Amino acid sequence: MFIIGAHLSASKGYTAMLKQAQEIGANTFQFFTRNPRGGSAKDIDEDDVKVFLSLMKSEGFPVILAHAPYTLNCCSAKPETREFAINTFADDLQRMEYTPNQLYNFHPGSHTGQGEDVGIELIADALNKVLFPEMTTTVLLETMAGKGSEVGKTFEELRAIIDKTELSDTLGVCLDTCHINDGGYDVVNNLDGVIEEFDRVIGLDRLKAVHLNDSKNPLGAHKDRHEKIGKGYIGSEAIERIINHPALRNLPFFLETPNEIDGYAEEIAFLKSLYK
Repeated sequence: MFIIGAHLSASKGYTAMLKQAQEIGANTFQFFTRNPRGGSAKDIDEDDVKVFLSLMKSEGFPVILAHAPYTLNCCSAKPETREFAINTFADDLQRMEYTPNQLYNFHPGSHTGQGEDVGIELIADALNKVLFPEMTTTVLLETMAGKGSEVGKTFEELRAIIDKTELSDTLGVCLDTCHINDGGYDVVNNLDGVIEEFDRVIGLDRLKAVHLNDSKNPLGAHKDRHEKIGKGYIGSEAIERIINHPALRNLPFFLETPNEIDGYAEEIAFLKSLYK
């Protein structure tokens, strides 16, 4: 089964997102847990959650992906920023238990001049504070493009975070196609090699989701500017190979392309035509 979805607004609740996903031909979706540029989160509507969980089963939605706000930076040089990140992270993981066994994705963070090694230590320290043994959520580290002082631009950096995390069994990775292209991983001409390197460094068992995006920038640009499918430097042919690769084809794919809802519907229909 081709598991494909897009990033939707959570403003009207889980059930509304599921129905909107169906309207655009999707069978999963991604959403922000709270204001992506702030810290506030809406109260959980337990009645809405009950309806949603029932619909997930009856409508064949295998999984959904919650995305942490962009303001969550676990490795900032500012203690108050790290404290905010830890408090937000911990609150999100408690809220995730209303919808058990789903995915929660976050950007590892920016070390803001402290260096990658310090950034890795701080991210792992944050994870060791917020993860808890009875949680059902799988927390995903996202592959990053390497702009500025981002941590997570290489598979080795993600592996180092995992290795320093006590409850590492709760961790996985979300591979962003735009980010790894911009980070220097050649998914256009050497997809097999990139996947083999991921498996060697991190392990394919950790790969739980794919952010499927084209890129406005060439290989290794370290820019992180998403483009519509087939309109950027990755291109439709490479995207077709990605969604059909044996190591990837059964994963959930989430669009974060610069689109409105109609554009997502068109991209999903196009991607379905490429899926074999």
